[in-house]
Amino acid sequence: MFYRREMDMKRAEWENLRREVPDWYRDGKFGLFFHWGPYSVPAYKNEWYSRNMYITGMPQNIYHTENYGELKNFGYRDFYGDFTGKYFDPREWAEMVRKSGAKYAGPVAEHADNFSMWNSRVNPVNSVNYGPRRDVFGECAKAFREQGIRVLAPFHHQWLWGWFMSTDPEADVYIPENEKFYGPAVPIEAGRMYPYRLPDRKFNRIWYEKIREVIDLYSPDILYFDSRAFIIEEEYRYKMLHYYYRETGHSQGIITYKGEDFPKDVGILDMERGHSSEIRPFVWQTDDRLEDNITWCHVREPKYKPAGEIIRQLCDNVSKNGNLLLNIGPDREGRFPEEAKRQLYKIGEWLRINGEAIYGTRPWRISSEGGGADSDHFYGREEAERELRGETVLLESRSAPEKGEYRFTQNGSYLYAIFFDWPEDGRIWSRELASLVSARPEDRSEIVLLGSRERISYSIVQERLCISLPEKKPCEDAWVIRVGIGPGI
Repeated sequence: MFYRREMDMKRAEWENLRREVPDWYRDGKFGLFFHWGPYSVPAYKNEWYSRNMYITGMPQNIYHTENYGELKNFGYRDFYGDFTGKYFDPREWAEMVRKSGAKYAGPVAEHADNFSMWNSRVNPVNSVNYGPRRDVFGECAKAFREQGIRVLAPFHHQWLWGWFMSTDPEADVYIPENEKFYGPAVPIEAGRMYPYRLPDRKFNRIWYEKIREVIDLYSPDILYFDSRAFIIEEEYRYKMLHYYYRETGHSQGIITYKGEDFPKDVGILDMERGHSSEIRPFVWQTDDRLEDNITWCHVREPKYKPAGEIIRQLCDNVSKNGNLLLNIGPDREGRFPEEAKRQLYKIGEWLRINGEAIYGTRPWRISSEGGGADSDHFYGREEAERELRGETVLLESRSAPEKGEYRFTQNGSYLYAIFFDWPEDGRIWSRELASLVSARPEDRSEIVLLGSRERISYSIVQERLCISLPEKKPCEDAWVIRVGIGPGI
C-alpha cells in the first residue's frame, strides 16, 4: 500500500539506528505531558478547535461564528493575544510532576497549529514572540531536570499539512500574508489522514528543522511523535533520527511513534488510548488522558477520571511490558485545575506506597490471573480518519482490572501480585501464588502486603493460596502482595 511507505530505500541505514530501550525509560514506567496552546483560549470541545473552526457545520465552527464572528475577521491567530500564560510557573509544574510520581514529562512542543512552544528561530510563530512571551518548553525542561525528571518533547506538527484549510473561501487562512501563521494554502483534501497530495520539500525541511532546533537547544531525553508522521518523506525522518541518535550523541535518548510511521525497533511503539491483551516481547507505551471529556486540552467545565482508574491502567500496562504517558491540560493562563491536581497527587500517593511493584520491574511469566483484556485495543489511523470527518470517536481505553483479577510484575527475587478489590471477608485467593509458595516453602515468611506492618497469614487450600488480609487498608485503590520467589522463577 502506498501510504505504508515501506522505507526500502534506506533499509540498511535504518537498521543502523535500531537500539535497545534505555533502562531509565523501562524503569520509569509513568510520564506526563501537557497540551497547551492558543486552543486553550476558546477551551471549547477539544484541541482540534484550531482545525474544526474552519470547517462549516462543525460544532467548533458554529460556536466560533456565534461567539467571535466571521472567519475572515477573526481567525485562529486572533486567539494569540488572550493566550496569556499569566500564571505559568515551570517550578510549580515540575513540583506537580514530582508529586504525581511521573518520571518523565514535557509540554507539547508543537501541536498541529504551527505554534511552537519554544524560542524558535525556525518558526517566528512561537511562545516567545506571541502569547505568553515565554520560552515555555525551555523553562519546563530546566525546572523538570532540577527535580530529576527526564524531559519529553512531544511533536504533532506533521498534521499542519492541510490542517487549517477551510470550506469558507474568505477565511483568513487564505490571505497570503497569513501563510506564516497557518502554513501553505493547499487543497482542502490535504488535511485528510491519507492525502493525495503529500507535503512538498519545503514543508518536509521545516518539519525536520523544528525538531533539530529543539534537540540542539534543550537536549530532550525522549522525542514523541503523534500519528501521521508517515506523510513526511523518508529522507527527513531518517535524517532527523540519525541526527538525534548519532550526530548529537544521545546514546540514552529514545523516540516514540505510532503505527508504522517509523521502522520497528528504532524507537518505542505508542498505542494511543490502548491496551494490550498480553505481554509484548518489546517495550511499548500507551498515551492517554486524565481528562474524562473527549479532549486533550483544558475545556470549560472539565471532567477528570478518578485516580483509581489511572492506577489500574498503569498496573495493567506495566504487567505487559508497557509504560503509561498521561496527559493533563492547563488553562490559558497556565494553571491546572485543583481537581486534576488532586487526582494526580492520589496517583503519587499510591506510588509512594506501592511503587516498588511498578518502578524498575519487568514482566513475569504471565501478566494476569482471573481475567483480563481479550483483545488489543487502541486509537489508530481508522479512528483518526473518522474524527477528521467529524465523527465522535468514543474509543474505550479503560482496561481496568475487575474483582478477583491480579496483575503480576517482577523485580529480581520478588514477585508482585496486584489486586483490585478488597474482599468483605478479608481473604484473597490465587492459584498462581499457591504454586510458588508450595514449591519454595523457605520463602513463606516473605509474603507481605505493601504499606502494612501487620503480619500476613496464609495457607494452601485446594491448590490455591489463601491470604488473610489485615483489617486496615494501606491505601485506597489497588493493593500489592509481595512474594519472595528467588531468582529465575
